[in-house]
Amino acid sequence: MANQINANFGPGMRPAGPGGGHPGIGNTPKAEPAGRSFKDVLMEKIGEVNDLILDKDNAVEALATGKTENVAEVLVAVEKADQAFKALMQIRNKLVDAWKEIERMQI
Repeated sequence: MANQINANFGPGMRPAGPGGGHPGIGNTPKAEPAGRSFKDVLMEKIGEVNDLILDKDNAVEALATGKTENVAEVLVAVEKADQAFKALMQIRNKLVDAWKEIERMQI
């Protein structure tokens, strides 16, 4: 069947495809290997926040048991963990809001 259709066109003529037969128009771009996925980046950041929280816990424990007397270092560890956790919660909230918005879409 394709040969019959192509036979109706003269030399140098071809049937129009996506993009009206113009080269490069309407062609699907080739999938290039992307970098890390969103999931990988998110899991990495969750791990970093977890590490900061563990560092905070260790610093507070060291202060409570008398292994360290550097209160400033403990306060910095606590504040880092707090800020990282708040940022992670904001990301979570945005993801939940985006999911709810997708659920509200009518198809």
